[in-house]
Amino acid sequence: MADQGKTHEVSVRVEAGAGAATVSTGVVVLDHLLAELARTARLRLTLEVAPAAVESEVTAAAYALGRAIAPLLQAEGAAGNGSAWFPADEALAGAVVEVTDRPLMASNVDFSDQRIGGLRGDVVAQFLNELADRAGLNIHIRVVEGKDPEHVMRAIFKALGAAIGQACRTPEGGEVKP
Repeated sequence: MADQGKTHEVSVRVEAGAGAATVSTGVVVLDHLLAELARTARLRLTLEVAPAAVESEVTAAAYALGRAIAPLLQAEGAAGNGSAWFPADEALAGAVVEVTDRPLMASNVDFSDQRIGGLRGDVVAQFLNELADRAGLNIHIRVVEGKDPEHVMRAIFKALGAAIGQACRTPEGGEVKP
């Protein structure tokens, strides 16, 4: 089953099951990171954001994605939690998620002074916080290795996707119907 929404000139469609990701946020590095997230989550994702300021595009994308995956996370039979570790070149990151009524994002990563593919690191943190809020998730991110900020972000989004994918499925790994 698909969940569709339109928010702040954003269209999003998310379906359980492996498939292609079509992401157009206006921020190339974010498009790539979200495609990685969808692939490791085994979600078919279509996300389009109307052009605006980078911060607005990033927030709108997180808002729409969080609202779209919330029904999958909260569906009857869904595990509601997941965890994963993923590499990206020299980087290694882990993510743990749990459905909650007190969403938050906690991380040991500080990219406030970094730029990743032209994207300020604090914008990525803003994305993750908004995603946690809108999806109703407690998200914990841990990075144990990584020097290149882009590799670290790829590892984070891959691990986060896999953890979200686990949380959207039955404990046995089956698909749920929102």
